[in-house]
Amino acid sequence: KLQDLVALLSGRNFETKQFEDAIAEASFAKLKNGIHAFINETHFKRITMILRSAGFIISDMISSQNVVNFAYILYLRGRKEGVPAAELEQLVRRWFAMSVLRGRYSASPESSFDFDIRQIESQGVKTFVETVIPTELPESFWTGMLPQFMATSSIKSPYFLCYKAAQGKLGDKGFLSTNITVTDLLLNRSDIHHVYPRQHLKGKGLTASTYNQIANYVVAQSEINIAISATAPEVYFAELAAQCKGGALKYGGITDEATMRENLRMNCIPESMLDGEIKDFSEFLEERRKLMALKIKAWFEVL
Repeated sequence: KLQDLVALLSGRNFETKQFEDAIAEASFAKLKNGIHAFINETHFKRITMILRSAGFIISDMISSQNVVNFAYILYLRGRKEGVPAAELEQLVRRWFAMSVLRGRYSASPESSFDFDIRQIESQGVKTFVETVIPTELPESFWTGMLPQFMATSSIKSPYFLCYKAAQGKLGDKGFLSTNITVTDLLLNRSDIHHVYPRQHLKGKGLTASTYNQIANYVVAQSEINIAISATAPEVYFAELAAQCKGGALKYGGITDEATMRENLRMNCIPESMLDGEIKDFSEFLEERRKLMALKIKAWFEVL
């Protein structure tokens, strides 16, 4: 903690409660080395590369500076311990993703930092990370907790940010896109499209907090978003099915059923919608949250 740092720089011996010049000198030397490592350009570029390799490719996808800061601490500590580069990158990616999903440093970050650093000091980076992650992300998290956490309309929700990172990392195509990937779209300020169009749901009397649920969002090209506009899902999904059977090309460029179904799977849209099974909106949200949670799990497993 900051107060402990001040005490150490003053030369405080916590055992004798006396102030000693040797402790002050050693503390200043350690602080100097730490600052040099922290501001080292190579180290900074390396941690940036690691976070990008996890799918967080633009600054808008970073919701917590505290999580970034601790990931950097973990990286620097791992380097000091001599953890092999490839292994350290994986440890940092997984720790960063877990911290975002669990909001690890959102409350009392100073105390959380202090606790985790002490654990790293006693266990080492590898053991610490591999011990904590299974505890924080058990199977019940993916199947029970995460779908519930995704019942939100916040576009800055860490769960939606991780979902977009997952789509980017896994190489998913944009909603109804033939070649344009989610990564392409994120790098070029993509549109966020409502699967059940906003105006369509507003006409049914639904409020913004309901129709703007993140489970109603897909990353899409603007021209596809514009083409769908306020068209009811039962109408445009029927047109998508017809499009795969030689009908008019109205939404994107996919013209065969297998590719269309694969695109729906990539975007966590129930394939049954292509068969005309258009669910009640609340049922759709519930099912899609589960599919999105499984997408995030698949992403985490390859980090």
